[in-house]
Amino acid sequence: MKKSFCLFCANYLPNLGGIERYVYNLSKSLIDLGHDVTVVTSNVFDLPSYEVDENGIEIFRMPCYSFMKGRYPVLKKNGDFKNLDKKLSQKHFDLVIINARFYIHSLYAANFAKKNNIKCITIEHGSTHLSVDNKILDFAVAHVEHFVTLLLKKKCSDYYAVSKAAGEWSEHFGIKSKGTLYNAIDIDSVKVASQKKICDYRKQYNISTDATVITFTGRLLKIKGVYELLDAFKTINRDDLYLFYAGDGPEMDELKSKANDHVFFLGKIDFDHIISLLDTSDIYCLPSVSEGMSTSILEAVATNTFVITTYNGGARELIISDEYGVITKSNTVEETKAALEKAFDEQYRKNAIEKAYQKLLDGFTWQKTAENLENLVK
Repeated sequence: MKKSFCLFCANYLPNLGGIERYVYNLSKSLIDLGHDVTVVTSNVFDLPSYEVDENGIEIFRMPCYSFMKGRYPVLKKNGDFKNLDKKLSQKHFDLVIINARFYIHSLYAANFAKKNNIKCITIEHGSTHLSVDNKILDFAVAHVEHFVTLLLKKKCSDYYAVSKAAGEWSEHFGIKSKGTLYNAIDIDSVKVASQKKICDYRKQYNISTDATVITFTGRLLKIKGVYELLDAFKTINRDDLYLFYAGDGPEMDELKSKANDHVFFLGKIDFDHIISLLDTSDIYCLPSVSEGMSTSILEAVATNTFVITTYNGGARELIISDEYGVITKSNTVEETKAALEKAFDEQYRKNAIEKAYQKLLDGFTWQKTAENLENLVK
């Protein structure tokens, strides 16, 4: 039976964060299953306040103030907001899905659900506090996060998570997760992008087929372990070793100043280019301080790229042992270097990739997550 889902997220496309991609891909999969989907977000990019995209996703963009360079939008309750809220309230929804608990946007979502007598759930996406790489600001942000979560708990009682690790993090706020709605991957989209072969990065950068290529994709932030990866790479004495950073962020210039001529910075690239890069890579390394369930890791496994990451997040539910990849206890330079050196064994990488790919197919596809959400509503 057709259901109508309303997904709230403080930020959405064209911003390419993990939550944004989660909401987009889950929405598409729910539509593929025959349901109606509405996304309610903040108008950070000054786009049309209402539209229906090419997938049939109905999008409401609420006016907002953009704090932290758009990372923390706060709703602006002006005339436009009231008009959109009225239009939204006239629709019938079977379930409101709140993505991330620490936004003011999430409080609005919970109030909307309560006002219109709609069942709602909140999905946890992280495994640590939101960080801006500033100790004083991080302290303040953590207190805001606790306060907003306290208010949200009074309005929404059902909580889920994108990984078991994210569910464990919810306990820090006195929340017991009711289940897991995994972050996932669209295997068919990866295959289509791979077939395009939009760029041969080895050829473009004059790297031989025998050389070993390590890749990082994502925001260039300290918490992602970008410096530890670079320092570990530089301590390995091999002429046939190369490192790519695909992504943008505040650490770009500093990283470039520390890099050697075997390190390449691609900046922000689209999905097709990311898949092409991973297709020509041997190792994907994400020595992050924390992750909920990294989309970048799912993309790496989907392209048969060996994964190295830390224990601090949901990746350990996919890379469950050394037979599937390498999960380090921390992101120190020493541990990252040891993990890279272990992954230089080509036969070991091949065996691990096969196991990780099969586990990905078994439990980390968008169809599986959408079906689990569909069953939850039933």
